[in-house]
Amino acid sequence: VFRLDRVGAAIVGATLTVALGILSFDQASLAVDFRTIILLFSMMIVTANLKLSGFFQLAGDYLLKTVHTKKALLFAVIMTSGILSAFFINDIVCLLFTPVVIGICHQAGVKPLPFLIGTATASNIGSAGTLIGNPQNILIGSLSHLPFSSYLVSAFPFALFGLVINYLFISRLYRKDLAGELPSVTPSNGHHHTYYLMTKSLATTILILAGFILGGDPVIVSSLGASYLLLTRRIKPNRIYTSIDFNLLVIFAGLFVVIGGVENSGLINWLMHQMHLDKITSFPVFTVATITFSNIVSNVPAVMLLKFLIPGQNPDIWWTSLGIFSTIAGNLTLTGSVANLIVVEIAKRNHIRVGFLDYLKVGFPLTVFLTACGLAYFYLFLWS
Repeated sequence: VFRLDRVGAAIVGATLTVALGILSFDQASLAVDFRTIILLFSMMIVTANLKLSGFFQLAGDYLLKTVHTKKALLFAVIMTSGILSAFFINDIVCLLFTPVVIGICHQAGVKPLPFLIGTATASNIGSAGTLIGNPQNILIGSLSHLPFSSYLVSAFPFALFGLVINYLFISRLYRKDLAGELPSVTPSNGHHHTYYLMTKSLATTILILAGFILGGDPVIVSSLGASYLLLTRRIKPNRIYTSIDFNLLVIFAGLFVVIGGVENSGLINWLMHQMHLDKITSFPVFTVATITFSNIVSNVPAVMLLKFLIPGQNPDIWWTSLGIFSTIAGNLTLTGSVANLIVVEIAKRNHIRVGFLDYLKVGFPLTVFLTACGLAYFYLFLWS
């Protein structure tokens, strides 16, 4: 059996697409949406600066100082994970925030399982709230040219609602483990690089978001912010670059080429016809298809395929639904999103087991309930 991971599969797929003549090299280059890759790269630089400044550890210390019960700690972890994921790419937030959550649980003497499940599920739900919260939403923003502010107004309220529902589900399921108050503990006050870097990074992030909301080109705005953060004497650039997920960028480039080849060969139209997807005109059916495809082929490839089903009438609403439902689909099972797997792997390295069934007990009913609520939300507020 070949040991081929997602990166290798994307490279092999893109290479075969060109080698077999499905696309020429020039056509393959044109198939890559560099706007998506540049925006993703720029936001990774911003998040890397926050990481080096100690921002995520400081957030954990703040939680320990301000909450006094186990349920309040769960709510704080869920809201922190969700809101950070809305603006700093959920995979990266899970990578940086999960060790903080584990540290908090050890200091407070609480069982980490509900808090880790909350971190993962909240990161998926929260990231649905903006067009920069996760890789598939960054792709959707690039493909749809949907205004950042328009998507934010439509999706962010539902994401906040979803985070509250997430808390209610987990607190109910783990009510015995979450009963009682937290012991008096002293925050770790872990090493922070400098408050200067933290202030600079947060200010830059706010300016980037303001630029998005005011209608600036997201690629230009984010690139300017990232470039400004690279202009410093205090941090060696290599420390920033080592925090960037170049694997994810390669996966995107490879997938663009593969999907471009599939489209150019006519295979997309054939598959759509064979699976009767070309006849989907019902919004609920489109929603179910989004949830299903996102779990079968992963959410980014699902978006690349389902973009062909977006109708010409009211396309903004359909794009918004694709962003929300392809993201909350990641909570259906443990393997539904990369963010989930990141949390599980970090927990495993700390000798904490998050089992498939442990996650399924929360993720499956949560996803079904939020999908139903999402459909009601669209019909009540967005289609009216």
